[in-house]
Amino acid sequence: MIKILRYTEYLYIIVAAFSIYRIFTDWNTDRSMAYLFIFFAVISIGMFFFRRNYRKKFEQRAKDNNK
Repeated sequence: MIKILRYTEYLYIIVAAFSIYRIFTDWNTDRSMAYLFIFFAVISIGMFFFRRNYRKKFEQRAKDNNK
């Protein structure tokens, strides 16, 4: 279960990287889409840190219960 949580964290980083790529490619041609991808990048980075914090708390709780 914990390994699945670790992989989903990095999925958010991949989405953020793709969004940043699209921001740079669409900035001069379609500014409204670039703003949408800015939103996706910010949310994805925030979700990465949120999920990482959640996973670490989950691991610590599991570790404490095993003692």
